[in-house]
Amino acid sequence: MAEISIAGQDTYNYKVVRQFAIMTIIWGIVGMSVGVFIAAELTWPWLNMDIPYLTFSRLRPLHTNAVIFAFGGSALFATSYYIVQRTCHVRLFSDKLAAVTFWGWQLVIVLAAITLPLGLTSTKEYAELEWPIDILITVIWVAYAIVFFGTLYKRKVSHIYVANWFFAAFIITIAILHIFNNLAVPVSMWKSYSAYAGVQDAMVQWWYGHNAVGFFLTAGFLGMMYYFVPKQAERPVYSYRLSIVHFWALIFTYIWAGPHHLHYTALPDWTQTLGMVMSLILLAPSWGGMINGIMTLSGAWEKLRSDPILRFMIVAISFYGMSTFEGPMMAIKTVNALSHYTDWTIGHVHSGALGWVAMITMGSMYYLIPRLFGRKLYSLKLVEVHFWVATIGVVLYAVAMWVSGIMQGLMWRAVNADGTLTYSFVESVQAMHPYYMTRWLGGTLFLTGMLIMAYNIFRTVVSSEVAVVNDKIPAPH
Repeated sequence: MAEISIAGQDTYNYKVVRQFAIMTIIWGIVGMSVGVFIAAELTWPWLNMDIPYLTFSRLRPLHTNAVIFAFGGSALFATSYYIVQRTCHVRLFSDKLAAVTFWGWQLVIVLAAITLPLGLTSTKEYAELEWPIDILITVIWVAYAIVFFGTLYKRKVSHIYVANWFFAAFIITIAILHIFNNLAVPVSMWKSYSAYAGVQDAMVQWWYGHNAVGFFLTAGFLGMMYYFVPKQAERPVYSYRLSIVHFWALIFTYIWAGPHHLHYTALPDWTQTLGMVMSLILLAPSWGGMINGIMTLSGAWEKLRSDPILRFMIVAISFYGMSTFEGPMMAIKTVNALSHYTDWTIGHVHSGALGWVAMITMGSMYYLIPRLFGRKLYSLKLVEVHFWVATIGVVLYAVAMWVSGIMQGLMWRAVNADGTLTYSFVESVQAMHPYYMTRWLGGTLFLTGMLIMAYNIFRTVVSSEVAVVNDKIPAPH
């Protein structure tokens, strides 16, 4: 193979970025495969074969942890390490600590993949891992913070580019959320009980749960958007001032929105209302960011015709806008009375997770990986195929769950003249079946796109065709 020639290789630590970038794709396939399998189980229940480790209840937390923390987390590590070096014009603060974060994070994921199917769980959504793994996560996260903020501290330019503000907020907030939500009393090596009880436990859990979405799956990926969209479009950010307003408005508002998960529960009514109001306010900064991302293409709209990588990014931002409209709407109590506990919530989550998080990640990886390995992308045509397969998959998935969810809510609420329920629960389950088949098909298409990407990236990395790419960020207005 020819000598690898990579712009900035001597200045920057690209090894850890390459490792995380490749694992992003591998964990994406693993996490989405589990998701497709459990979607099939909900459609054809016999697929669990009466094996405890294959039941939906065991595999569902494995799926969520794999796609959020393995796939999404690896993408965030890769892009934050790359962006902070490129925008600060310095190497990572510590190569050894960066290596610790890579191997430590992979260990966390492997431990999750072992313990969750065994039924070892704290039962808190998105925080199911038991206390020894929680402690390991905390240690790795501290190392991550030292590497990131140490790199910012020794930067050679006084300005901190906006993407780094989003990554910084994500790192700090996730640390606080993780520590406080996972406070627990261990009773054995693999069992603990929450330090909170009853309604306090629920409140702390959804303060964590919603902000895991808000900071892990939104703030971090907005950092990606603010770097890779201008790079791929070869245009400066539409409004740098708006990006700063977007940042501060988003982080101050998001943290209050968690109670909207607890409408019509034992949570005090004023807390529920506060969560609803803050969720509605959240629409403004969210759409400010969406507008800023899409309008970055001003003067370069024709690029969307020929550039499927840019199309990934712009469609992702569009899904971000749609999800952040739908979320506040579902937080309104009267809407929530219909939507809560139904598949509408599942549709909302996946329009954000697949449409926004996964597609902005895919676009960013298509941009990033050829530059990390000093190779020309193997096939732009395969990126085009991947784009359409993934987009159709997301649409099928989300629409199926929206229709199924609204139908569920209406069936559950329907009453006869004498006050008895019109439909039994089993009748609503029967009615959902065709939509579950459609959801499985959509997920299968999305996974197929991920496999196409893996092949394209593999052929790119093993190629002998060297390509040196100069990677300068467009100056802001």
